[in-house]
Amino acid sequence: MNPQAKLIFTISLLMGTTITISSNHWVMAWAGLEINTLAILPLISKSHHPRAIEAATKYFLTQAAASALVLFSSMTNAWYTGQWDITQLTHPTSCLVLTTAIAMKLGLVPFHFWFPEVLQGSSLTTGLLLSTIMKLPPIALLYMTSNTLNPTLLTSMAILSAALGGWMGLNQTQIRKILAFSSISHLGWMTIIIVYNPKLTLLNFYLYALMTTAVFLTLNSINALKLSTLMTTWTKTPALSAMLFLTLLSLAGLPPLTGFLPKWLIIQELTKQNMALAAVAISILSLLGLFFYLRLAYCATITLPPHTTNHMKLWHTSKPTSSSISILTTVSATLLPISPLISTMI
Repeated sequence: MNPQAKLIFTISLLMGTTITISSNHWVMAWAGLEINTLAILPLISKSHHPRAIEAATKYFLTQAAASALVLFSSMTNAWYTGQWDITQLTHPTSCLVLTTAIAMKLGLVPFHFWFPEVLQGSSLTTGLLLSTIMKLPPIALLYMTSNTLNPTLLTSMAILSAALGGWMGLNQTQIRKILAFSSISHLGWMTIIIVYNPKLTLLNFYLYALMTTAVFLTLNSINALKLSTLMTTWTKTPALSAMLFLTLLSLAGLPPLTGFLPKWLIIQELTKQNMALAAVAISILSLLGLFFYLRLAYCATITLPPHTTNHMKLWHTSKPTSSSISILTTVSATLLPISPLISTMI
């Protein structure tokens, strides 16, 4: 892709995200979401592979439908209440339609089917954008309207997302699909707490984005798309593979790594809200995700490649690891000790 075109699309992406998260009016928020969608489409389809074109088409249709629902929800609310302010969404039908629209935008169960397919058809860098920055505007809208949404509906969707995200990721061999189901599972954790403590949702999203960025950049650096390719990387970049191992375990939420912090705080908050049953359910369901993270970590570091491989072995390169990967993987493993500071901020 032409560098100038890529720069324009990247700036549009950032501008669309900024417009949505900083707007008070529903039409401005909708416009930001549309700019975001139109900016990411060329980045998904830039390889001209049939799977990439298919992914871009699926993404466009899903996001267009979700944006139409956002507009319909806000117009219905304005018709009944006269309010276009995002925080003044009070009509029950509007709240229900908006929950559906944001679930489609994010890829929450039962509107999750497009996300693994789109991620599988994209490159790792585009997949990183889809998993992190493209999730920020819908989460910002969810944050601003959280006090009027239906808690029972959100809790049900969250537990289903954690269940399906863990269950569907178990049998995958494609790393991008595993990371897509991982994202769905993490979105369940973010959604279950949004009504009770929205700041915890944002904290969970920031830490998830940080750890996912570390994983995607590492995989992009070692050029691994399948588990069989991941098995051969230990001999190539042992230090990077060891840090990938820790980052994956952090994504799984194992103590004493960074990923344990949001899960710990969310379970604590759910218990305070007399939702111990939901906390137990989502904690048990996260064990499904732990299995495929351990599987990825095992393939990345512990296994030796088999003698008869059915793929081309990658040549050993002396390309230095970028400083951004070093910083992100280190932070992904070591933030838990500052949890008292973070808990005082929220």
